[in-house]
Amino acid sequence: MLLTEELSGLVGRAFAAEGYDAALGAVRVSDRPDLAQFQCNGALAAAKAAKANPRAVGEKIAARLKDESMFSEVSLAGPGFINLTLTDDALASRIAALAADHRLGGWTATAPETVVLDYGGPNVAKPLHVGHLRSAIIGECLKRLFRFVGWTVYGDIHLGDWGLPMGQLITELKREQPSLPYFDEAISGPYPDASPVTLEDLERLYPQASAACKADEARAAEARQATAELQAGRPGYRALWKHFISVSRAGIEREYDDLGATFDWWKGEADVDPLIAPMVDKLRAKGVAVEDKGAVVIRVARDDDKKEYPPLILYKSDGGVMYGTTDLATIVDRVESVNPDRMLYVVDGRQRDHFEQVFRASDIAGIYPKDRLEHLWFGTMNGKDGKPFKTRAGGVLKLRDLIDMVEERAAERLKESGFAEGYGDDEAAEVAHRVGLAALKFADLSNPRTSDYIFDIDRFVAFEGKTGPYLHYASVRVRSVLKKAEAADAGAPGPILITEKEERDLALTLLQFGEATKDAVEKRLPHYLCEHAFTLAQAFSKFYAACRMVDEKDDAIRTSRLSLATAAGRQLDVILDVLGMPAPEQM
Repeated sequence: MLLTEELSGLVGRAFAAEGYDAALGAVRVSDRPDLAQFQCNGALAAAKAAKANPRAVGEKIAARLKDESMFSEVSLAGPGFINLTLTDDALASRIAALAADHRLGGWTATAPETVVLDYGGPNVAKPLHVGHLRSAIIGECLKRLFRFVGWTVYGDIHLGDWGLPMGQLITELKREQPSLPYFDEAISGPYPDASPVTLEDLERLYPQASAACKADEARAAEARQATAELQAGRPGYRALWKHFISVSRAGIEREYDDLGATFDWWKGEADVDPLIAPMVDKLRAKGVAVEDKGAVVIRVARDDDKKEYPPLILYKSDGGVMYGTTDLATIVDRVESVNPDRMLYVVDGRQRDHFEQVFRASDIAGIYPKDRLEHLWFGTMNGKDGKPFKTRAGGVLKLRDLIDMVEERAAERLKESGFAEGYGDDEAAEVAHRVGLAALKFADLSNPRTSDYIFDIDRFVAFEGKTGPYLHYASVRVRSVLKKAEAADAGAPGPILITEKEERDLALTLLQFGEATKDAVEKRLPHYLCEHAFTLAQAFSKFYAACRMVDEKDDAIRTSRLSLATAAGRQLDVILDVLGMPAPEQM
């Protein structure tokens, strides 16, 4: 149970004993920590309902709470705000329980869910770029967070592997290497095991093909025809397409591995192609899918809409399918595969209208209810000019180049700060990788998911302020203190004794982890976890500066402080793991 929930139950019983609704006893962390640790504002609402004086109501509730042994002080402020401060013994006993919990006080879901988390969304044959960053970082963090609280999560990368770009690539390669067996209709296989193209070939061919199709309608028509033949099952094209996917996946996995992002499913649009025709036939029979100007659509507009939502197109007039078609069939596939409690999509906010269409269509068709489909959209990472981040030349920055840039700057910052001295090249590179990853991830996750933010590499890699490297430094500092204590034979961590303000503040911060976890899960906003991690690192820093540990003369106080430090370090490391940015062992 969260500490605030425990306190709310206790205060709620006091309200109920006075004849008021127990729900009015809700307790939260105080807005004025200089006055109290926690507060309850329910007396004002109770007084309004009973047409009584709020301060008089507050006094009756406070009188009941003053008999509770866990409070060192119960007071009233203003018109009836109830202020609560715990005894040091109450704090100490709860920290002892937290330290005995392998999850260090993290919230556990009372009703765990099974969810499919759709994030990543790269396209075959296209290099990952900076636009793929937020989906990977946020999606991976949410996956880890949901699993941490007890959910079952299937992470799906959802590859873009089945549309017109495939036809463009096929026809472009045919122009360059027409003698390949894949283009000979008289050959039905077997085809070579080795790919005729490399990742570099694909990265060159795709923009080349796209530009040619935009400039020449005949080339565009040729690509559309190749796409149709691929989707219809032409053997040579299918074999070539599999090479495109295999080569692309190797590159995609490399980039995502560097970001610490992994996926349970590597499904793409092509995986649901066999489901499309049966799905559309069924929807036509139900009268949900109808013909409209030669196309087959689902009308999703509502009378109360404040903006226009066009129909979701299932088949174009030429028989081709759209993203909406494959997205709807993907929902069918997920229901048939795992029938999850919820499906979550971590995709750019610019796709909000698209997902609204798809979710409405799913609901109307009876495939899956709209209230269990969530688009967890996010803002953009911008340059200092406030526009989406680009290279100095104005082009889109590859994700590989961004990762390298941050790691190089992290290595420079480590050297400037005097960290990682005396390490071998491999060990120093690993520290730089971890610190750079923390800089990049924390900069993203510490901002509300729905906000844009400015990419500022020098600020991100700083070891001071609200940054990933600062959290790493705090984690390493805890380990350093504990190693010194062990080397000095200072004793094992012992029972908690709270005597100083900094100890009290650190204990209170540790006990707020559950609340932060719950907020992050229920609101799908990782920045609540980041805020807690930063507050914890600050609280430990103040505790470290004010309270002697290794050389404290009093045995009980020394071993108690070692217990507090151990709990702080373990909780911080748990959070860093959930955020996907584990700290190095030392710096």
